[in-house]
Amino acid sequence: MASGSRATPTRSPSSARPEAPRHAHHHHHHHSQSSGGSTSRAGGGGGGGGGGGGTAATATATATESVSKAVAQYTLDARLHAVFEQSGASGRSFDYSQSLRAPPTPSSEQQIAAYLSRIQRGGHIQPFGCTLAVADDSSFRLLAFSENAADLLDLSPHHSVPSLDSAAPPPVSLGADARLLFSPSSAVLLERAFAAREISLLNPLWIHSRVSSKPFYAILHRIDVGVVIDLEPARTEDPALSIAGAVQSQKLAVRAISRLQALPGGDIKLLCDTVVEHVRELTGYDRVMVYRFHEDEHGEVVAESRRDNLEPYLGLHYPATDIPQASRFLFRQNRVRMIADCHATPVRVIQDPGMSQPLCLVGSTLRAPHGCHAQYMANMGSIASLVMAVIISSGGDDEQTGRGGISSAMKLWGLVVCHHTSPRCIPFPLRYACEFLMQAFGLQLNMELQLAHQLSEKHILRTQTLLCDMLLRDSPTGIVTQSPSIMDLVKCDGAALYYHGKYYPLGVTPTESQIKDIIEWLTVCHGDSTGLSTDSLADAGYLGAAALGDAVCGMAVAYITPSDYLFWFRSHTAKEIKWGGAKHHPEDKDDGQRMHPRSSFKAFLEVVKSRSLPWENAEMDAIHSLQLILRDSFRDAAEGTSNSKAIVNGQVQLGELELRGINELSSVAREMVRLIETATVPIFAVDTDGCINGWNAKIAELTGLSVEEAMGKSLVNDLIFKESEEIVEKLLSRALRGGEEDKNVEIKLKTFGSEQSNGAIFVIVNACSSRDYTQNIVGVCFVGQDVTGQKVVMDKFINIQGDYKAIVHNPNPLIPPIFASDENTSCSEWNTAMEKLTGWSRGEVVGKFLIGEVFGSFCRLKGPDALTKFMVVIHNAIGGQDYEKFPFSFFDKNGKYVQALLTANTRSKMDGKSIGAFCFLQIASAEIQQAFEIQRQQEKKCYARMKELAYICQEIKNPLSGIRFTNSLLQMTDLNDDQRQFLETCSACEKQMSKIVKDATLQSIEDGFGDVMNAVVSQAMLLLRERDLQLIRDIPDEFKDASAYCDQFRIQQVLADFWLSMVRSAPSENGWVEIQVRPNVKQNSDGTDTELFIFRLAALYVRRFACPGEGLPADIVQDMFSNSQWSTQEGVGLSTCRKILKLMGGEVQYIRESERSFFLIVLELPQPRPAADREIS
Repeated sequence: MASGSRATPTRSPSSARPEAPRHAHHHHHHHSQSSGGSTSRAGGGGGGGGGGGGTAATATATATESVSKAVAQYTLDARLHAVFEQSGASGRSFDYSQSLRAPPTPSSEQQIAAYLSRIQRGGHIQPFGCTLAVADDSSFRLLAFSENAADLLDLSPHHSVPSLDSAAPPPVSLGADARLLFSPSSAVLLERAFAAREISLLNPLWIHSRVSSKPFYAILHRIDVGVVIDLEPARTEDPALSIAGAVQSQKLAVRAISRLQALPGGDIKLLCDTVVEHVRELTGYDRVMVYRFHEDEHGEVVAESRRDNLEPYLGLHYPATDIPQASRFLFRQNRVRMIADCHATPVRVIQDPGMSQPLCLVGSTLRAPHGCHAQYMANMGSIASLVMAVIISSGGDDEQTGRGGISSAMKLWGLVVCHHTSPRCIPFPLRYACEFLMQAFGLQLNMELQLAHQLSEKHILRTQTLLCDMLLRDSPTGIVTQSPSIMDLVKCDGAALYYHGKYYPLGVTPTESQIKDIIEWLTVCHGDSTGLSTDSLADAGYLGAAALGDAVCGMAVAYITPSDYLFWFRSHTAKEIKWGGAKHHPEDKDDGQRMHPRSSFKAFLEVVKSRSLPWENAEMDAIHSLQLILRDSFRDAAEGTSNSKAIVNGQVQLGELELRGINELSSVAREMVRLIETATVPIFAVDTDGCINGWNAKIAELTGLSVEEAMGKSLVNDLIFKESEEIVEKLLSRALRGGEEDKNVEIKLKTFGSEQSNGAIFVIVNACSSRDYTQNIVGVCFVGQDVTGQKVVMDKFINIQGDYKAIVHNPNPLIPPIFASDENTSCSEWNTAMEKLTGWSRGEVVGKFLIGEVFGSFCRLKGPDALTKFMVVIHNAIGGQDYEKFPFSFFDKNGKYVQALLTANTRSKMDGKSIGAFCFLQIASAEIQQAFEIQRQQEKKCYARMKELAYICQEIKNPLSGIRFTNSLLQMTDLNDDQRQFLETCSACEKQMSKIVKDATLQSIEDGFGDVMNAVVSQAMLLLRERDLQLIRDIPDEFKDASAYCDQFRIQQVLADFWLSMVRSAPSENGWVEIQVRPNVKQNSDGTDTELFIFRLAALYVRRFACPGEGLPADIVQDMFSNSQWSTQEGVGLSTCRKILKLMGGEVQYIRESERSFFLIVLELPQPRPAADREIS
């Protein structure tokens, strides 16, 4: 329901894991408590609000709730960490279950700070590599090093070997030049890396020890004091002995990514199952699992691939604190974490005494696991592990980044965790490939989650619509006695309506006496709120929860009136848990004092005792929406009347929104027409028959066919080559059916006249439906880009025709930006157009890696996801798969954002063997980019307005129905003539409002004008009385009986607006207003029979509204006749009425004389033929 006060959550503790997830490396855990307690929605909360505010409010509430949970979990993590530390110091064992059962005690800020420091700055690394910290300046001074550095680099005295250099091997000591520890060529690589802006994009460097030439992977990252270098030995038999090994690892990842992308959509389970299989195939671990974090932060194993003789963990849940918040933060910073051997003794890091705090190891690949985590891994028999973060978009702005360059729009969805029963270390290039795979997994998963969310929203909206329909047709009890019912709105085990003292239960619910007891408790404890939701009635303070047992644990309630309620109920969570094997039974016993998975699961069962699944935000939004609808419905039923004030206010607001929307759309239309006419890109359109009805100057220039000559020609039969006919016919068919916009389709156009000698024109087009103001499809619009020059170049280029360098480096603007990759993804070509586009010269980029270095460090991409997509394109192109028009964006040297379409083709030798890839970029013109940006911005604005407008229209419909019903009842009573005229006037006003709300298309009707003028006059009567104005009516009787083909209610709307403006501008002292109507017959001048002409052609009606005094203010008059700029609200309204009048064939003039001013409105309408004449026809 609405955001409001949140009752203090009752959080059951669960295991803190100071290190990277205990769970993350043992995994079978267990659903923890929800965020606890209950949520009350304070205040009366009114039924307003609709529109677009709900989403923003929900997002804000969700973000606040998430922060609160994280802070609470940090406190609990810190307390459990302290207990573990103390248990080691005192010699007693750490009792995990007992620590969870202990009552929560607040942790001091010092305790939390110490805990975070211990996790992030632990001062130890794993012994399979060594770590150096180097000053980030020209000195390369050593600030810190691990104790094993000298041994691993073969620089300790007992490792020294004879050398031609008589000097002793350089010592590993604080203050020494780190470059002297490596070979000269390796030192050059380090210097080059230190100069890079994004140093981590160059990882791994392949460097050698100075003395023994032992190879290492060097993984670099910057921290607060300098650069940390993690050195991992590279075995000589490694396939990654050269850079080709790293490329090979990327190719393995690309292969797996391609398989993910080939999966059918709509199946998240299949996606997760496929990922664990591919990761296990890549890495060789005994067990690979996907962990998903639920909304309340607890986790669940949702996919698993394992060795046959290992017990399954699939389906097991684990408490939220099994993965501390500190570890989750670390996974956002360093997305791949390997522990090679949990039994190995950590190596101490020696650092400069002058440093103010221990060395930050957050980004280190060698950071040692905390003792608590290592002990847990050993207990469960998992000796080695690899954990990878699964990051998805949380819907924020990609451009907003937090500390460490982590996008604030990114969310840790879960983890992919690998376990091994013996020590295992996989090389960094393979881990790097796994990181790419995880980024692709996150992208694919994000699309699946969005699809699932949209389907869920559609289901909820459909259910709400059906429930509202029931309310309109039946009594409120229909929502529980018919199908669908309120149980179909959200996932629940039972639901109930308490209405007028009667109880209507569905499914698993409390008894009537119990529900009355719950209502009494709600009245006493939560009477000032509009509802309540909880996953534990016991924790929420309801004393009768024990009597309900496990059948009813969670409850959501919406207050409709002080005595009417809606309830939804959920049962105990334990029944939702799926066990991976028969041995996993809740009653199994285990040694509670050893940190074994079974103990952790036992703790989970205690945590979720008498607790249901938590209520998700989307579910509460659905409940709140139904609550607002029911509240209004019940109130109207109780009052038996409609709120006329709300109707008037709604009409005013509706009119304002309608006028604003029309003006904004008009502005967009004018701007788009101007851009289309002057655009430097080809734009053309066809009608529903496929004939040209739009042809701008650029397409005329390209084809040699003028606008006049093109109009009416068939696109398929007259203007395109035969090879394009099939694809164009498909485009037209899809667009005319209202399908989605087709993008980046190539068509081949014929040339005419002076251009005929140039042959064909190749155009890449986007095709979309054209609609009229009634949303009917009236044709297809094509927005294109001339790629004839590029097409010719590419054809010659790929076929090796002509001079290679003359084509690539030609400064001719027809030559597109071109770059090329060799088989190892190094940049081998960078033409003049690329230099101009990016700002980087050929000499600066050739020889550097396209993936991560050229595009990543030089030309910055928006994030790791963009880099992953680019990597897949390049590797697939090298492997023989061409890409056409792939969307590709980056920042140039000056920080300007460049949007392009990338075409990648395989480079092959004469024997067909691939030697790399050619890449071509196509850049949209500035004009079309500006047009699309204007269109996008205006569409966003108009969409927001339309949401508000739709809400207001919906809210006005119900009271209008009440007025219509009341009028129909009055019509059946005995009324005198005056009363019947009042009723007809009221009915005409109601129909006018209904017409505005429905915004129906103009339709031909045949009716008299008597009711129209009565309705127009009546709308100003209150204002006339308030201002004490005299009214003079001069409307002849023959006009009242006159009839014409017209949109009666639209005319009524326009006349009423002009009339009200006159009344407002009349002087209040001795003022008067006059309304005159003069019907005339317009006769044809061709000498034909006048009578026949009158009946069959038209009649002219002249209406004059007049008043004395100053008249309308000048700015309003100016606004009324303006088409683009307005300064007054009233002027905008009159301008819109003038446009509507013009559409109906009428015109308006504003005339100011010495003693009076008036509108002169001329409206020409066709007259209906007499009945006798119609019969003759």
